[in-house]
Amino acid sequence: MNNTPPTGAIGQPLARTEGEDKVAGHAPYAYEFSFREPLYLHPVLSTVARGRVTAVDASSALALPGVRTVLTHDSAERLAATDDREFAVLQDPDICFRGQIVAAVVADTPEEARYAASLVRVQEQAEEHDVLLTSGHPALYRPEELSAYPEVDTVQGEPEAALDRAEVVIDRTYRTPMEHNNPMEPHTSTALWAEAEGGHLTLYDSTQGAHPVRETLVHVLGLAPAQVRVISPHVGGGFGSKGSPHAHNVLVAMAARALPGRAIKFALTRQQMFTLVGHRTPTIQRLRLGAHRDGSLQVMVHDVEEHTATVKEFAEQTAVCTRMMYSAPHRRTTHRLAALNVPIPFWMRAPGECPGMYAVESAMDELAVELGMDPIELREQNEPEVDPETGLPWSDRSLLRCLREGADRFGWHDRDPRPRSRREGDWWVGTGVASAVYPHMINPGSEAEIVYTSGSYIVRIGAADIGTGARTVLGQIAADALAVPISNVRVEIGDSDLPTASVAGGSSGTSSWGSAIVAAAAAFRDQHGHTPMEGDRVQEAAPRGTVAEGYAIYSFGAHFVEAWVNADTGEVRVPRMYGLFSVGRVINPRTARSQLIGGMVMGLSMALHEHSVLDPRLGHVVNADLAQYHVAVNADVRSVQAEWLEQSDTHATPMGSRGIGEIGIVGAAAAVANAAHHATGTRVRNLPLTPDRFLVEPGGPQDQPWSERSL
Repeated sequence: MNNTPPTGAIGQPLARTEGEDKVAGHAPYAYEFSFREPLYLHPVLSTVARGRVTAVDASSALALPGVRTVLTHDSAERLAATDDREFAVLQDPDICFRGQIVAAVVADTPEEARYAASLVRVQEQAEEHDVLLTSGHPALYRPEELSAYPEVDTVQGEPEAALDRAEVVIDRTYRTPMEHNNPMEPHTSTALWAEAEGGHLTLYDSTQGAHPVRETLVHVLGLAPAQVRVISPHVGGGFGSKGSPHAHNVLVAMAARALPGRAIKFALTRQQMFTLVGHRTPTIQRLRLGAHRDGSLQVMVHDVEEHTATVKEFAEQTAVCTRMMYSAPHRRTTHRLAALNVPIPFWMRAPGECPGMYAVESAMDELAVELGMDPIELREQNEPEVDPETGLPWSDRSLLRCLREGADRFGWHDRDPRPRSRREGDWWVGTGVASAVYPHMINPGSEAEIVYTSGSYIVRIGAADIGTGARTVLGQIAADALAVPISNVRVEIGDSDLPTASVAGGSSGTSSWGSAIVAAAAAFRDQHGHTPMEGDRVQEAAPRGTVAEGYAIYSFGAHFVEAWVNADTGEVRVPRMYGLFSVGRVINPRTARSQLIGGMVMGLSMALHEHSVLDPRLGHVVNADLAQYHVAVNADVRSVQAEWLEQSDTHATPMGSRGIGEIGIVGAAAAVANAAHHATGTRVRNLPLTPDRFLVEPGGPQDQPWSERSL
C-alpha cells in the first residue's frame, strides 16, 4: 500500500462540473428532450398475481380522438428473442405477477394516454398464487448461481461438529423485508424509430449504463448494434434499479416501431415502479456463531432464504460477507430461493452485502453481549491475517484502524456497556457499532478516447453519471494522467455512440472507467507527446491486469450510532451517526463525502422505515408510493459525519482508489439496531425497527415477523 499524499487534480474537492446546469434546470433528463409533436405511452397492468389474459377490449380507448394505438399480446410485434422472459413483453397471455404489462396505450398527451388506458378492458382468468416467503417454504431450492458469485454454497472445516464443541453458541434468525429503490427521477424512456436505411432506434433513457441497454435491445429486437443508440447524459438516481434495462425499455421501443417517425415518451408512475423495475428480496437469515469464552470464533454458519420470481431468477448473494469477514476455522454459507408469483427482484444498494452484514453484525453484537465483551474488542479478537475464504493476503485491510480511530472520534469509550443504563427524560439512550465491508470490483471492457482540439483534451467514454459526480472525478483522473490543468479537460459521457463503458454498479464505475482513461492518457502521450497537433486522438481499453493478482481487495469501515428510544411509545430516533472508512485514495473529497453520507442515511432508512408491505391475498404492494413507503429525511437525524483514512491502494487501480458508492450503507442498519438494543435491552431482529417492536419487556419474546402476520 502506498500512502503518498494526493497531488494535482486528484484529491481536490472540486464542485460538480454539471452542478450549475442542474441547479438552473438546464441539464436534460431522458423525459425532457424536446421533440416536435411527441406521443405518450401509458401501460395497462395486470390485477391478478397469476393467471392468463383471456380477452382485451380496446374499442373504447381507440374511439378517443387522441389515441394512436393500443398494443396487446395479439397486436404487438413478435420479438426476435424471448429467452429472457423479463423482456418478452406482450408476447403471450400468461400473467406471472400482479403489475405485469398486459397492454399499452399511445396517445397525443400523457393525460389522454392515461385516461385511455383506464378504458381498456382486460379479462383475466386468475389462478392460485403464492407471494409469501416463509421460513422453510416448501418451494425452496438451490439456485444455479448467485449474482456475480459462482459459488452458491461454501463449506470450510466441520461446522456442525464445531458448533457442538463450542463453549458459547449464538443461534439467531434475522429478517429483512421486501424493499424498493425510489430514485427521485422515475424510470423514463423516450424512443424514436426512423425507418430510413433499414431502420434506426434512438432511445433517451434514465439508465446506469447506456451500452448494456443497447446490447439488450439489439438482442431482443433483432437489430444490428449500429441500428440502436442510447443517450443518457443525466440520471436522477438509480441505486441499482437502473443498472440494467427492464420491460419498460422494450415496451417503449415496440411502441416507437409501431409508430415510426414519432417520439414516444414513457415515464413510469411511482406506483408502476413497485412492480416493473426490481426490488430487494426479503431475507430470512439464520446465523450460528460458536466461540470460546475468550471471544475467539470457531465457527460461523450463515443460511439464507429469499424469494425470486417465477418469470426470472435473481439470487442475491446475501451470505458472501460471512465467507471472509472474521477468523473462524469452520464456516458454512448457503443460499436458497423460493420462486413465487412476485415481480422480479434486482440490484438494490449494495445487494447481498447490505442485508447480509445487517445479520452478521447483529449476531456479533449479540455474541459480545453474551460474552460480556466490548463489541470492538470482540472484532479485534477475530481479525484475520489473510482472507479466510481464499488465503490471499489483504491489499489493505484497515478495519481495526477504522474501529479504533472511529471509537475515539465518536466517544465510544464513555459508554456504560450495560443495556438500558442511560435515560434522558422519556428516552432510553444507547450506542452501537458495526463493521462495513464491500469488495473491490472492476468490470472489464471499458474504453476511453482522448481527442486534442482547440487547446483542450476531450475525454470520451460512454459512462453514466447517476448523481455521483462521475463527470467531475473522471476529469480529475484525466487531468492528472495527462499532467495538465483540470481546466484543459472536458468529459463527454452518457451515450452509446461513445467508446464502450461498463455499467455504473457495484461501486465499480470510477475504477473501471478511470483505469481506461489512465490507459488512454498513457497511450496518447506515447503517440503524440506533450505537444499534440489539432485532431490527434487515441482510443484505449483498460488493461486486463488493472487489478493486481494475488491479493484480496476490499474496502472496510466502521459505523457508530447513538439511538434514543422513547420509553412510552417505542419510537426510535437517531440523533448521531458517524462513519470512518478505508476506501483507498479519495479522488474528490466533496463528492466522496456526499456518497458516504448518502449511503449512511439509506442505512438509517433501512433500519427505521423501509418496508414494502405485500398483501398475500392479492399479491400487490399496498404502500406503493412515497406517501406510505417511508424513507429517511433530514429530520430523521441531526448529525451525520463521514470520514476516511488517508490512503492509496495501487493494487486496486492505477489511481490508488477503490469504490465508495455502497460501503456507506453496508453495516449502517446493524449499528442502528445494536444501538437500539443497548438503549432498551430489547433485541429486535426483524427490520424495520418500528415502535411496536420495543413495547415488550426487555429480553422478552419477539413479536411476529411481518411476513407471518395476518393483514
